[in-house]
Amino acid sequence: MNKYEVIFIVKPDLEEAAITKEADAMKKVLTGKKAKIVEEKAWGQKELAYEIRKYKTGYYFYYLIEADSKAIDEFDRIAKINENLLRSLIIRVEE
Repeated sequence: MNKYEVIFIVKPDLEEAAITKEADAMKKVLTGKKAKIVEEKAWGQKELAYEIRKYKTGYYFYYLIEADSKAIDEFDRIAKINENLLRSLIIRVEE
């Protein structure tokens, strides 16, 4: 299994409960494919470097995970079709 850093941004106009629900749903996508979450952080609402879909801020979430490519592929697929996510980034961590 490889280590990955997963970062995603949730739309800021959702209620706090809905934002948490989105983060939990994305976490379940990873754990459902047997990914192990080593570290997780909610970075909170931050200003974006540039507008994304007319939003100037977003809620950032960070996961450090150990996973295989199936979990990463599924996360990427779900992140692309989820309308409440503005952006996601997956980086493989070299050991």
